[in-house]
Order: sequence, then C-alpha cells, then structure tokens
Amino acid sequence: QVQVVESGGGSVQPGGSLRLSCTQSGRIFGFYILGWYRQAPGQQRELVASIASGGSTNYADSVKGRFTISTDNAKNTMYLQMNSLKPEDTAVYYCNKVSSSIWPWGQGTQVTVSS
Repeated sequence: QVQVVESGGGSVQPGGSLRLSCTQSGRIFGFYILGWYRQAPGQQRELVASIASGGSTNYADSVKGRFTISTDNAKNTMYLQMNSLKPEDTAVYYCNKVSSSIWPWGQGTQVTVSS
C-alpha cells in the first residue's frame, strides 16, 4: 500500500511563501487524482488543490491564484507552492488521493502564518 510523507511546512509572516512536498512510497498507475488537504484547529479537513494524472488542476476559491499544485512523476513527488500566505492558511497540510479509496493519512506538515 502506498505511504505518503509530507514535508516543507514552517512558520512564515503574512505575504510569505512555502513549498510543500508529498512523497509517495510507490509508483501510481492508471488514472488518478491527487490532492492537498488542510485541517485547521477545530475545523474539518478540506481539499485545497488537486491534480489529475493528465495534468488538469483545481483549486479551492480561498487559495486560487496563490497556490500552485504540481507533480514530478520521476520522483513520485507532489508539490504545493504557496505564495501570498495569509493567517487563515494556518493549518496542518496533508496529501492523499481524491477518491473514495484513499491511502492511509500521513503525519502532515504544519504551516503557521503569523506576524
């Protein structure tokens, strides 16, 4: 079964940038949609960005124009470039499939945006 490891989080000031990475333990075949999710304290986990195996992307309205999702299939890695960060982006970020049959959740990576 595929395992995922998220990294790249940290503490930044509003307006700053971070790049998150998600490395999968195995190669993914066939059609798939991968996504970045986030969960803020006291809130439900939400999908913020997704990318299909064909390359098409979708973003939540709250991050559109600021976040960019991409993959490097040779490295089994997915990225989330986050620019113009806002305090409301503070959350633990996770990666997984966008599917009814998801992988086990990783430990996530904490992103804190504060002045």
